[in-house]
Amino acid sequence: MPVLVEQRGQVRWLRLNRPQRRNAIDPALLSALDSAVADAADSPDTAVVVLAGTGPSFCAGADLRHLRSVAVTGGDPLDFLGRVSACFDRIERLGKPVVAAVHGHVVAGGLELALVCDVVVARAGTLIGDGHVRNGLLPAAGSSVRLPRRVGEPLARWLALTGELLPAEAFTASGFVSAVAAADRFDDLVAATVERLRAAAGPAQTRFKNLLYDVRDLPAGPALTAELAAFGAHWAATDMGAALDGFLGKSSGEGHG
Repeated sequence: MPVLVEQRGQVRWLRLNRPQRRNAIDPALLSALDSAVADAADSPDTAVVVLAGTGPSFCAGADLRHLRSVAVTGGDPLDFLGRVSACFDRIERLGKPVVAAVHGHVVAGGLELALVCDVVVARAGTLIGDGHVRNGLLPAAGSSVRLPRRVGEPLARWLALTGELLPAEAFTASGFVSAVAAADRFDDLVAATVERLRAAAGPAQTRFKNLLYDVRDLPAGPALTAELAAFGAHWAATDMGAALDGFLGKSSGEGHG
């Protein structure tokens, strides 16, 4: 199975499972991941999705052997890469928080996969980078668009133009990697991160995630209008009296906006 699926309570784990190829993405893995993401999106029992990898790495990017076979046969790689990009976009737009629990190598398409996740936590020793130029390639699944937004323009340019891999700790200042833990504490870090997201699950969390996606490319004026509209739609769809009663009861009658 190119992707292993495990349900742990309200958490759906999706593990890339081509360890002998450092979970490089080929058509079979891509199809399995796309299907697993769709199933997670439709699952009423799933509040949080975790993406991880088996073996020595999270993901080393697109399978270069597959790309080579396309090149030597005169094929067009854009169909495959377009499907990779579309799958990653669906992950980014998933109406549930997605956590990337990374280790080993997070390179090229592996980085692009992590970039569409809401939260990234890393095991100490993880190396992260774009890496495309080292193989004479350009990104095709979002690195040029998402990397500057997540790590800042200067670091994104360095990673893009050198292909250099940096330790996960180099990405904590930007917030792209939220935390790094030693191997013996990494599972605890993932569990704590997931639980904080799971505890906040609900329509407000889903709509807030959708709102962040919808307004990210808008100028401030239209973005604020969209935010207000989203508030109104959420208010109309929710029994806010009961919701606020519940919150006020928990906080002993103290109102906090």
